[in-house]
Amino acid sequence: MKSRALRRAALVAAVASTSALVLAGCSGGGGTASADGEVTLTVATFNDFGYTDALLQEYMDAHPNVKIVHNKAATSNEARENYFQKLGKTGLADIEAIEVDWLPEVMQYADLLAPVPDDLKSRWLDYKVTAATSPEGNLIGYGTDIGPEGVCYRSDLFAAAGLPTDRAEVAKLLEGDWSTYFALGDKYVAATGKAFFDSAGGTYQGAINQVEAAYENPDSGEITATQNPEVKKIYDEVLAASATQSAHLGQWSDDWFAGLSNGAFATMLCPGWMLGVISGNAPDVTGWDIANVFPGGAGNWGGSYLTVPANGKNVEAAQELADWLTSPETQVKAFESAGTFPSQTDALKAESLLGNTNEYFNNAPVGEILSERAQAVKVSPYKGKFYFQINDAMQKALTRVEDGTQSATDSWKQWAAEVDALS
Repeated sequence: MKSRALRRAALVAAVASTSALVLAGCSGGGGTASADGEVTLTVATFNDFGYTDALLQEYMDAHPNVKIVHNKAATSNEARENYFQKLGKTGLADIEAIEVDWLPEVMQYADLLAPVPDDLKSRWLDYKVTAATSPEGNLIGYGTDIGPEGVCYRSDLFAAAGLPTDRAEVAKLLEGDWSTYFALGDKYVAATGKAFFDSAGGTYQGAINQVEAAYENPDSGEITATQNPEVKKIYDEVLAASATQSAHLGQWSDDWFAGLSNGAFATMLCPGWMLGVISGNAPDVTGWDIANVFPGGAGNWGGSYLTVPANGKNVEAAQELADWLTSPETQVKAFESAGTFPSQTDALKAESLLGNTNEYFNNAPVGEILSERAQAVKVSPYKGKFYFQINDAMQKALTRVEDGTQSATDSWKQWAAEVDALS
């Protein structure tokens, strides 16, 4: 089965990238089945889905004929490159994780993915199902997490600046719009001479996720990004604050990871899945906490799915594993490990979720906080087929300004030209 859209994109993909990504653990190809019925299943993810060795061992203990090999890319960008190079061909894992920001691109190739069984469709939040359902009615992704956001902060750095450190007081301090957040940043910088937040890119992402249709017209599909005044307003406001408040550390860079430990910045925007990133990369820091608040009211950043390539060697076995990995019980365990907040309706009601605390974040009641943050979300941004490319180009535009390569005006012009070239 060969998608017509993929055939059209094949030449472009070949020109755009000539090297294949090799993921950790093995070459990234699908698993195998032996003559005696033993099956090796490969699972490809990125960042931290909470799929610990112990969690995967639970499945293998219950299924002695199954061996799971977990391949993890460092970033979603790397995973995306690998995914679209190989989809419909060979070399993908039996189960491939995808991020919601590139889901619209994936939907163009829905015929290359094994549908989720109909009896599972009711387990997820409605919008999680709708976004991953093809025009033919096939759900092509097993929902993993959603990304309700709070504000993570270094209580020790707040104390050094003479600011409140109790999370309830910090939440009250930050209640309001983005100007409130940046005003507190001015106070912090004045008191310490140090950066308030990590990067313009991460901060921009939190704000743009509150815009219903930032880059494309939901009705026509027309690209409207460069003419949208909300996009320009956020770009200008974030960069104005960045000039004095940002540590200028691009997210996922080596310096950014180091900054999680060395106090390079005092706050960052925190979807649930970011909690595991922070604790995993700054294990010896005792000052991180999370406040039940978000500039502008609320926001959701990210969320992912598991997909099963239809041409895999072990499709049925992979579907069974994907079912288990996204079951209510497993989603709660993944949340406890990495902060990946469940998209499963039954998981959201679980006492073990709502009562969950995180020792690393000063015993914060993260289950309660993120549940309230999820319920506060009022906007589900429209993301068309060009969303990822436009937003990725914007992130690079912000980085050019932060690293001094271009002025804000020139970087906007370059971004606008790149966006115009997409249509």
